[in-house]
Amino acid sequence: MVTIRLVTFDVLHTLITPRHPVHVQYSLAFAPYLGRLDPQDIKNSFKKGWRTISESSHIINSVAALKALQQERPAYAYENGAASERWWSEVIRRTAVGAGANPSAIDGSLDKIVPTLMRSFSSREGYAAFEDALPTIRQLHEKKVFTAVVSNSDSRSRLVLKDLEFPENVTPIVLSEEEGVEKPSRELFHRALKRVNEIHGLDIQEDECLHVGDELECDYEGAVKAGMQGLLLRRPGAEEDEVELKNVRTIQSLKQVVEYV
Repeated sequence: MVTIRLVTFDVLHTLITPRHPVHVQYSLAFAPYLGRLDPQDIKNSFKKGWRTISESSHIINSVAALKALQQERPAYAYENGAASERWWSEVIRRTAVGAGANPSAIDGSLDKIVPTLMRSFSSREGYAAFEDALPTIRQLHEKKVFTAVVSNSDSRSRLVLKDLEFPENVTPIVLSEEEGVEKPSRELFHRALKRVNEIHGLDIQEDECLHVGDELECDYEGAVKAGMQGLLLRRPGAEEDEVELKNVRTIQSLKQVVEYV
């Protein structure tokens, strides 16, 4: 068996999780300006609003959404994360409208609601590390295994990981918004490997890399197609799509990553 020299991790639902359900955090942010909105209505509206924005441009993720939004509204440019915040502003607005809020009240308070939610979901205020995340990374480093992040997310992931005190030697942190390419594209995985080799002066090969994440297509299949090994994380109790996992290597805890390498 090939020795694993590098482990890359997905972020959301792999290393970190919302400190409280997203729809609950939205409800708390909405309340001072829009009154009480039912959290379940917010949950349903969030999913619908996200899907509507995505499907309207035949997309399923934030990078493609940002690009489509830039084509639809050319003023939205990548300037200090402005495009990302504007896109999220639209998600937040549609979520509130779909949950029954008054559109006029929303438009009059978005400038307060959006910064509140963006700040929350950029820090430990909005997210917590899974109990097995930091211990697993420490144990991998003790075994002289390098670690990095490969995530379909924006620059806030870097802020969250720093605020949750993930080690600085979890590097590089390769994020789809910054790269303009996303998982399951093999390109994103290859960029991460190339940078690890450049940073440390190494020559790690694809088959000496292991990627761990919770999405079958983006994480497991993407890594395998990139020539790497993959582990699909299926935490007990997590909401997962019913998919065929025959011949897919799965784990229930990040502790099993240490055992695998």
